[in-house]
Amino acid sequence: MKKFVHIKDKVKQIFVETVKIHWKAKETRVASSVSPIEIFCVLFYGKLLDHNPSEPYWENRDRFIISKGHGSICFYPIFADLGYFAKDELERVGDKDSFLGGIPDPVISGYETVNGSLGHGIGVACGIAKALKTKGKGQKVFVLTGDGELCEGSIWEGLMFASHHQLDNIIAIVDNNKISMLDFTKNIIGEDSWVDKFKAFGWDVYRVDGHDVENIYDVISRCKNSGSGKPQVIIADTIKGRMIPGLENHPLSHVMSINESTFNKIIEENKYE
Repeated sequence: MKKFVHIKDKVKQIFVETVKIHWKAKETRVASSVSPIEIFCVLFYGKLLDHNPSEPYWENRDRFIISKGHGSICFYPIFADLGYFAKDELERVGDKDSFLGGIPDPVISGYETVNGSLGHGIGVACGIAKALKTKGKGQKVFVLTGDGELCEGSIWEGLMFASHHQLDNIIAIVDNNKISMLDFTKNIIGEDSWVDKFKAFGWDVYRVDGHDVENIYDVISRCKNSGSGKPQVIIADTIKGRMIPGLENHPLSHVMSINESTFNKIIEENKYE
């Protein structure tokens, strides 16, 4: 379908722009920021999330809470491309006078909130979802969390709250790239039963290849139209540092940077119109 060709083209574009941002601002977490690119592109370029760049706080918008803020630098080129701010701002990421920092700040047009230390995004999403339901609003609340972040107890408090209050307007997406800051997650808190865990907490659970745009689109569409009365979670299996030689699936990729030869190779091999 033409729609998926367009999304895949955007995935390539956003990947290159994210690498360029990291080359300029080395403090950005590039490995964490490339694993969810397809997810973000499907949501925004696939038009599964209602939003309005000319009116960022439009009352009828869906909400998207980025719990792993450090891993969303790829949002900068997406938001610039969509018109939330000027594209030339991407050339100033990390500058002292730029609003685009190494860690996103809520002053950035398009970001609903930035949640500080990890583990708070689910709770924030629950509060927003509960308020929307109380007001009789039909908007959805999306929230992206990392798999390492699921070690935080506050996440599971939020999951229980959402199930208890039947917050079927929440769609959580886990960027399951299987690497935390300093090692594979299996070596920190070994966990391979996320599906059973979420089901036990009263959520409908889906699993998807987080780099397959058609599959992602299909599953998110099903979640939006579920009607089960339960909150929904999508476990998206991704690769940390994907398509970056030396960083892809490296246990320390979270704190690693791209060298010059790798940067030049990526730019040369991923040219786009």
